[in-house]
Amino acid sequence: MYRWEITRAALEQRVFAIVRADTYEKATALADTLLGAGITGLEISLTTPYALEAISTLRRETGDDSVIGAGTVLDAPSARLAVDAGARFLVSPSLDEEVIRTGHRYGVPVFPGIATPTEMVRALEMGADALKLFPASGHSPGWLRDVRAALPQAPVLPTGGITVDDAPEWIAAGAAAVGMGSALTEGDRETVAKRVTELLQRLEDAVPLSSRTAVN
Repeated sequence: MYRWEITRAALEQRVFAIVRADTYEKATALADTLLGAGITGLEISLTTPYALEAISTLRRETGDDSVIGAGTVLDAPSARLAVDAGARFLVSPSLDEEVIRTGHRYGVPVFPGIATPTEMVRALEMGADALKLFPASGHSPGWLRDVRAALPQAPVLPTGGITVDDAPEWIAAGAAAVGMGSALTEGDRETVAKRVTELLQRLEDAVPLSSRTAVN
């Protein structure tokens, strides 16, 4: 798949899950719960012990049914290791040109972290495939709406502090997708499945009419 195809698949549901845990076993169990609930785009944070092994396991077990990426990718060596482990996209809390270069060298899209319009423009100039607004808790949907009035070409992914209740507001404000972690995984499998199903419908309903043709 080309980078744009991977990006589209990873963000197709307008939400991608973030798995960060203190053990390999917990990470893979959380990922299994989310994938079983219907999530198709998911990242394993490299802060998780044996994160690369978790990525390889999930890629092997899910094949093309999901898009598994690596999160908290801070430098070029980590980016290369993640790609070698099978990560299909890379996400970072910061803006590092070498991470973008490394991902692109091997055909993998990169979503670097940004927090200001200046960083958004720099990231676009570096070739970023989407922009992770981090932490989103320091901003608001209204802020994003104002910024995208000037930068409508910026595919923004608010992440950090996003809740099930406010996720649709970010999509309505023009976000391409939102990144969510523990807000998705609380409760048993049945609870998570119900939450995910309801969230996906709410996100679909929140998409501005002017964007639906382009997204779908």
